Amino acid sequence: MTAELNQIRQEPTSEAGLASLRRAISSKYGIIIARAAKIIAEFEIYSLIPDLVQAFERCMVKPIDRDPGCRAKAAIADTLYRLEFSDETLFLKGVRHVQLEPVWGGQVDTASKLRGLSALGLVRMNYPDVMIELADLLADSEAEARIGAARAIAYSENPFGVALLRFRLKVGDTPTVLGECLLGLLKLAPTESLKLAQSFLEAGRKVSDHHEALEMAEVTALALGESRLVEALDLLRDWWQRTTHRELKKIALLAIATLRQDPAKQFLLDLAENGSEQDAEDAVQALGLWQRS
Repeated sequence: MTAELNQIRQEPTSEAGLASLRRAISSKYGIIIARAAKIIAEFEIYSLIPDLVQAFERCMVKPIDRDPGCRAKAAIADTLYRLEFSDETLFLKGVRHVQLEPVWGGQVDTASKLRGLSALGLVRMNYPDVMIELADLLADSEAEARIGAARAIAYSENPFGVALLRFRLKVGDTPTVLGECLLGLLKLAPTESLKLAQSFLEAGRKVSDHHEALEMAEVTALALGESRLVEALDLLRDWWQRTTHRELKKIALLAIATLRQDPAKQFLLDLAENGSEQDAEDAVQALGLWQRS
């Protein structure tokens, strides 16, 4: 079946291609279903949406046996989201699904990615109670699901999401989750969120600052860079000038490069030419990141 799927990529919408995809979707192996779902998403084959929905429902029956790792259900949810599927029943099942699978010494939840992808599906279809689902997901026990919630909140462009993301930031989380929450805030409420970002940068700029504050300053800088906001350059440049933490100074320049702004590029070029030996080296590395992207 794997070889057959590789072949049909040449003509996935032909009669033979569609027949092969249908066979793959009806497979008893979750990994085969997942690969077929990705092809359907890539080539936007809307006619196979009913087959995907049926496969999702099958994988929900004895899910550990039929879809270990939750690969098939996650791939189907992602495909249906991309194809703008608009039946909340499937996405609600996905966003609430927990799949505890045995591992050495305990269990692991393999459905966290599915929950995040299903949240995106609910947002895209404008599900009326989506913010309730996203609030619950933002309190999920799995970091990957909380990251998915933060991304879905940002994608929703719903002003109520600002309060949810700020609350998550205030109560704390892993650096990756907090960075995603801040990135969402910078999209939903840039003016107010820039002030919040500045406070995080200020709290983590000295070697003597608490480890958690330094971590938060790092993810804040990276989120500011990814935001591409014009106002972020001044914040990052000021933080770079005042921080005494060598590694954070490098992070600041990488974040400045990530802004992809002409003034940011010029700042790095000037630093590479006129800065100290260490600062010039850091600036050249940051400019390399710019060139690779």
